[in-house]
Amino acid sequence: MQLDTIASATMTANRAVFRCFRGCPGEYSVYDVIYTCPNCGGLLEVHHDIDALRSRSADEWKQLIERRVGTTTWPYGSGVWGMREWVMPDLRDENVVSMYEGNTNLFWAGRLGEQIGVPDLWVKLCGNSHTGSFKDLGMTVLVSVVKQMMADGSPVRAVAAASTGDTSAALAAYAAAAGIPSLIFLPSGKVSTAQLIQPVANGAHVLALDTDFDGCMRIVKEVTKDNTIYLANSMNSVRIEGQKTVAIEIVRQFDWNVPDWIIIPVGNLGNISALYKGLKLIKDLGLIDKMPRLVAAQADKANPFYRSFLNGFREKVTIQADKTLASAIQIGNPVSYEKAVQAVTETNGLVEAVTEHELANAAARADLTGMYTCPHTGVALAALFKLVARGEIQSRDRVVVVSTAHGLKFTSFKVGYHEGKLGEVESELANPPIYLPADVGVVKETIARRLQR
Repeated sequence: MQLDTIASATMTANRAVFRCFRGCPGEYSVYDVIYTCPNCGGLLEVHHDIDALRSRSADEWKQLIERRVGTTTWPYGSGVWGMREWVMPDLRDENVVSMYEGNTNLFWAGRLGEQIGVPDLWVKLCGNSHTGSFKDLGMTVLVSVVKQMMADGSPVRAVAAASTGDTSAALAAYAAAAGIPSLIFLPSGKVSTAQLIQPVANGAHVLALDTDFDGCMRIVKEVTKDNTIYLANSMNSVRIEGQKTVAIEIVRQFDWNVPDWIIIPVGNLGNISALYKGLKLIKDLGLIDKMPRLVAAQADKANPFYRSFLNGFREKVTIQADKTLASAIQIGNPVSYEKAVQAVTETNGLVEAVTEHELANAAARADLTGMYTCPHTGVALAALFKLVARGEIQSRDRVVVVSTAHGLKFTSFKVGYHEGKLGEVESELANPPIYLPADVGVVKETIARRLQR
């Protein structure tokens, strides 16, 4: 009862609204169908009343969050809704659509860390979530907001997203749980079978288009100009409110201490923007007194943000992204560019790019220490290895790599690596099965030879 009383009092004081990220005047309801600033066309951002939130002390906030984590008290056991006042404070209980997402393992990658000279290395396993990726964190918020909009008479009747895989899976699952139709726009032939079948199984209307992600994004923007179909891509800032909780969760898992570095693979740039927003919020509320350095990791074949970083962010670079093993970040015109620039510059962060060879072998190296990494996590790990080799990251530093999806969604990537069939990749750590006759002598001889390595 005390938990509900504290929450209700704070939610009454705090109200979330949209404001222009660039600073144009005006406020807009988060329950309106609006994605960009009517004045300048820039992205919106969900704004919280920090002064109202400061009515609780930092210690009181910590105690409240800790009491909620992992409980069965609806909806506070969720890793997202346990921070409800910081996410969507005036959302009604009956409209929360949650699968108790979040609360994912912070894996101590001690063996890999020792190998590269950074023993305090951790991997945030966001793929250990309902649909197998960090996208669940944003979709629980977005679909809950849509459910409340519909309950209050909004003309919205469906949700839609362009996707390279994980976004579609999360949107389809949460929409199905809410009983809301979903429309998925996928680049034909450019997502894994595991990613394709998830929205199909959850009953989404899946449209495979003969284009890339950026082409799908152009079409979904046109389709959602009809206000009866709600846009669910990361240009919709409602999603960022859920995704920002992973940063807060990382800090909480370190007993509210801040790591030195957080490295994350990026494509449309919503995830690194969300990391910064979550960290900035708890710094403003006094729960932490410093920020980690944020690193955006990209594949060389889809590296517009890296190219912008090289020119000092003087101008946004857009490219035609080439096919990469890290298919979910094969994006040439990232939507959340301005927010990501803020995230990197305000944290003295970095942007790094890696080759197909580097990302595949980084993933394989991590797997040999007990992980099971997706290619996007391979991008972040390869960036880590390069930053350590250059001396940017020191042996004394605490480093967190965000693993954005589960490796099981990318079985063909794993099989291709160990069979030596990935283009532009020399499989340095390939470990294919050994096919032998059912002969004890041959088996023993082979075992002896293998164990002598």
